[in-house]
Amino acid sequence: MGFILVYILIVFLVVEISAILMRATGLEHPIARFQVVSLLTGTGFTTKESELILGHPVRRRIGIFLILFGAFSLAVMISCVSAILAPDFHLFPLSIASGVLFIAYVLLRMPAVGKLLEKRMSGAFRQTFAIHELAIQEVLYLEKEDAFIDIPIGEASPAIGRTIKELCDRLPDVNILLIKRGTVAIRDSRMETPLEAGDVLYVYGSMRQIKRTFGKELEAKKAMERDERQAVSPL
Repeated sequence: MGFILVYILIVFLVVEISAILMRATGLEHPIARFQVVSLLTGTGFTTKESELILGHPVRRRIGIFLILFGAFSLAVMISCVSAILAPDFHLFPLSIASGVLFIAYVLLRMPAVGKLLEKRMSGAFRQTFAIHELAIQEVLYLEKEDAFIDIPIGEASPAIGRTIKELCDRLPDVNILLIKRGTVAIRDSRMETPLEAGDVLYVYGSMRQIKRTFGKELEAKKAMERDERQAVSPL
C-alpha cells in the first residue's frame, strides 16, 4: 500500500511540475494542466489545442517526456500488485525520488523562480525559435479579435468582379495575403485582380472588420461546412 501511495505522489508532482513549466512558456495555467494530464494519460485533446503543444519546441519536449512517463506509469501500476506481494517494496529509493520531486515542486512554486522561468522560456529564449516552429496563433494573433481565415468566393458572392482594393480600401485592419485561384497563388497583383467564382482569399486582420466586408461569403462557408458534416454524419 505504501508503494502505491508514494507512486501516486510522484505522478501528482510530475503533473504539477510539468504544468508549471508549460505555463512558463506562455500557456494559461488551466490549459497547461489539462494538456499535461491529456499527454500523461494518452486520452488526447482537440486538434486546435494540440497545435499549442506541437508548434512550440519546449512544450513538445515536455509532451514527449509526459507520454513516455505515462506509458511507464501504466506498466508500474499494472505490476504494483505483484510488487506488494514481494518481500522488498523498494520503498526507500522511491521515497527519495518522491522527496526530490517535492523539493523541485516547492522551488518552482516560488514567485521569484516562476518569474525567472517565464522570462527565460517566454522572452529571449522564445526569440531564438524559427518562425515556422511557432503555432500561427503565437505569430499572428496579437489582439483578441485577430483572425487568419480562408474565405471562398462562391458563385452568388457580391465580391465577384470587384477588386480587393475596392472591397478593403477603407478597412485598415483587413489584409488579403493572397488569392488562391485553382493551383495559382496570386500575390503581387492581388489588390488589382478582379475576383472570380471559385477564388479563395487568405485574410488576416480584425474578425469584426472581416465579417463587415465578407459577411455573406462567411455565411455561405458555414452553410457549406454544415452540409458536409451532415453528409458524413451517421444516420
